[in-house]
Formats: sequence, structure tokens, C-alpha cells
Amino acid sequence: MTRKQRTSTASGYFAPVSEAKYIRLTTYRRDGRGVPTPVHIVADTESEREAVFFRTWNVAGKAKRLRHTPAVEVAPSTFRGRPLGAPIPAQAQLLDGEASQRAAALLASKHPILHGRLIPWYHRRRGWITQQYRLEQPPAVGDGRAS
Repeated sequence: MTRKQRTSTASGYFAPVSEAKYIRLTTYRRDGRGVPTPVHIVADTESEREAVFFRTWNVAGKAKRLRHTPAVEVAPSTFRGRPLGAPIPAQAQLLDGEASQRAAALLASKHPILHGRLIPWYHRRRGWITQQYRLEQPPAVGDGRAS
């Protein structure tokens, strides 16, 4: 019996990382030094707006860094975080409510055992709050949007 693999490939800005199983997410400390971390991602190809999601927990170092600096760099990587491509600048936005639930469901569908069962169970057991983030294309310089 063959199982049809669901593809989740984004076209456009995040195409280089949308098929990767892992990405190297580089967040920034207050002093500007980058901290790379490998994370799973999933691309939402069914929405009108291109969207790529990842998750972490509320007490993780990357979540703390994202609270003060949403600017990140992403690149396809190995499971240990060795980059396999050029980094892409992005903005990480914390999701809540229905958007967060949708991102969690997409991650669980791409990684059913890890993100569907193990990670949510472990986070609940530890008393952590699982947070989903959406990666967005950074605003162009001089486009009038606040950062």
C-alpha cells in the first residue's frame, strides 16, 4: 500500500526553504549576535497569502529573543543546523487563536509523530506553552511600515 505524500511547497519568497525538513533559524540577541537553531517548518500552500510556520515553547531562548527582535534569517539545513543554502531574511510573528491552531495542525500533518503527538505531550507535561510563529517577508526599506 502506498501512501500519497502531501506536498507543501511555497512558491515565491520562501520557496528555497519550503521543502526543507529542517531550517536554520537565526535569531538575534540584544547585542546583535546571531544564534542559529534548527527547527521544523511547514508551508501553507492553501492560503491566499504565502505562509511558512514553525513552533517553539514560551521559555525557549529563541522565543525570548523573538519577543524583542522579530527579524530572523532562515536557510535550509541539516537536523544539526548546518546550512544547506543561502540565508533569507524574514520577520517572525507570534500567532494566537485560530491562526495558531491552523499552524499547529499543518505542522502535525507534516510531522505526525513528532509534532502531532510527542512535542505537544512533552510541552504539556513540562507546563510549557507551545507557540507557533509565522515567517513573513521583511518590509522593504522605505515602504512606510513600522518595524
